[in-house]
Amino acid sequence: MDWDQFDLNPKVIAALKRADIKSIKEILNLSGADLQRLTKLSSADIQCLLKTVSHMLRGNSMLTALQLYQDKDHCTSQHQKLSLGCSVLDNLLKGGIPLVGITEVAGESSAGKTQISLQLCLCVQYPYKYGGLESGAVYICTEDVFPSKRLQQLIDQQHKLRADVPAEVIQKIKFGNSIFVEHAADLDTFHNCITKRISLLLTRGMVRLVVIDSIAALFRCEFGASDSVTKARYLQTFGAQLHSLSTRFRTPIMCINQVTDAVSESEAAQCGCSVVANKVSPALGITWANQLLMRLMVSRTPQPGRPPGVVSHHTGSVRTLRVVFAPHLPPSSCHYTVKVEGVKGIK
Repeated sequence: MDWDQFDLNPKVIAALKRADIKSIKEILNLSGADLQRLTKLSSADIQCLLKTVSHMLRGNSMLTALQLYQDKDHCTSQHQKLSLGCSVLDNLLKGGIPLVGITEVAGESSAGKTQISLQLCLCVQYPYKYGGLESGAVYICTEDVFPSKRLQQLIDQQHKLRADVPAEVIQKIKFGNSIFVEHAADLDTFHNCITKRISLLLTRGMVRLVVIDSIAALFRCEFGASDSVTKARYLQTFGAQLHSLSTRFRTPIMCINQVTDAVSESEAAQCGCSVVANKVSPALGITWANQLLMRLMVSRTPQPGRPPGVVSHHTGSVRTLRVVFAPHLPPSSCHYTVKVEGVKGIK
């Protein structure tokens, strides 16, 4: 433990090092009298030490039930969501993406996963009254380059997509200046990214949305079939770290995931997933699924007159967004299209 990172008197830090106390756990396992005996510090210094350590563990200040009920602070609201920029999609999700927890969007290639994520990166920058969080976004690319041309296209078309927002409000927002792009092609880079770089941006209040595109790409090449236990541990570790960031900063975490063919009827039924005629399930298995607050599935919808499995690839193709599981939503779905101006639900 690096005691120098704590807001403590240098005298206290020196005493901890002399006593060979190396962790917070050791401090909390000792009584005040034992700490005094080992460190030769005064009672007041010990109390200050215990207070600092407990505050470090606790993180955010606690809230009473009355404060949550009265909901005076919009940053602590359990009901506030991040809008997707479309009333049809927001109605499906009862307001949008929850602020605390990991939301997954899984689906086959070209189903619209990245389009939804890019749209969220713009929606988060709008004022609270229009479903935003008045902050920026971090977009972590793990395999492909960041789609900057498509992002600029969406920025230029915001006045068409967001007809509910006055034009002068849209003009004031510098969308491109508040989206931070990170590239993480391996697990070590990704770990460094979420524990240091993103944490710094969140602490400074520069972002309120984290997008990972995609989470499965990090594990696809690094682990074989015999490494399932190690892979599960990494998934649990990353899940816990992402949850910690989301809870501490009231920041939604959006993870794009790929799909794999379901090997059995029971597996497909358990995931509640079926795309066109092919039964698929999100990648990374039950270990990753347990880290999620909400799982969404997107798929292309077969057009009338087309053979099953053959879909149009123009931007007007109909897609389906489905809620697979969420603690606050029933299984449900709606159709949408991806147009030049963005993702729009079909009523």
